[in-house]
Amino acid sequence: MPGPIQSIERAAAMLRLLARGSGHHGLAEIAAALGLPKGTAHGILRTLQRVEFVEQDQSTGQYRLGAALLHLGTSYLDANELRSRSINWADTLAARSGHEVRIGMHLDGAVLVVHHVFRPDDTMQTLGIGAMLPLHATALGKVLLAYDAGLFATVRRDELTSLTRRTIVKPAALERGLAEVRASGWASEAEEYMPGEASLAAPIRIPGGLVVGAIGISGAVDRICQAANRPKATLVDQVCRAADAVSRELGPAN
Repeated sequence: MPGPIQSIERAAAMLRLLARGSGHHGLAEIAAALGLPKGTAHGILRTLQRVEFVEQDQSTGQYRLGAALLHLGTSYLDANELRSRSINWADTLAARSGHEVRIGMHLDGAVLVVHHVFRPDDTMQTLGIGAMLPLHATALGKVLLAYDAGLFATVRRDELTSLTRRTIVKPAALERGLAEVRASGWASEAEEYMPGEASLAAPIRIPGGLVVGAIGISGAVDRICQAANRPKATLVDQVCRAADAVSRELGPAN
C-alpha cells in the first residue's frame, strides 16, 4: 500500500491551523507554526486559494478559511443529518397533506433533493432523491434564495431560465417574491416549474436561525391552491409545522 502524501498532510495541518483562534494568520506565522519554509507554505496556500478553501485579506495579507471549505463543513449536516432528523416528520406531512414531500438543500446553484416521500396513493411515482431542481422556479428553491442574500446575488447575475409561461425570469420580480417569502415564512409556486403542478415549502433552521434546508409538498395545482393560485391555508399550516418540527430536531438538545 502507498504511504501518506506529505503535501496533503501539510495542507490539512494548515487548514486546522486556520480554524483556530482568530481565524486570521499571516504567511510567516503559518510557516513557523508548521515548521515549513515560507516558499513551501506559500505554495500550499496558493493552491488552497485556487480551490477556494482559503481566502486572503487584501488589506492585511492574512489568510483565513474560504467559503468553499465552510460549505463543505455544513454539507454533512445538510445531506445526512438533515435527512435522518426529518424522515419521521416528512412521512407525517405526506400522510396528513396527501401530497408528495421533498426536503432540499442548496448545492452548486440548484436544489438538491435529499429526501423524498411518495404521496399516499396508488399512482405511479418516481423516487426523486438526488434530483437537482431550479432555485428560482420551485418553492424549495425560493426558500433557500430568500434567506441567503449571497446565493440570490449569484443567481441574479445569470439569466433565469424560463421553464413554463409562468416562470419568473426577471430578477426584480423574483426579489419582490423573496421579500414576501421572508415576511410570511413560507414560499409557493404554481406552474412555474411544471405545467399543472404547484409546490409549497418552508425553511428548516439550525440553532441561531440559519436556514440549512427546506421541506415542502408538491402536487396538482387544484389540490394545492385555491383562488388566485394561493396555497390552501391548511396546507400552509401543515408545511410550516413540519418545518418547525424538523428545526427543533436539529436543536442542541438532540
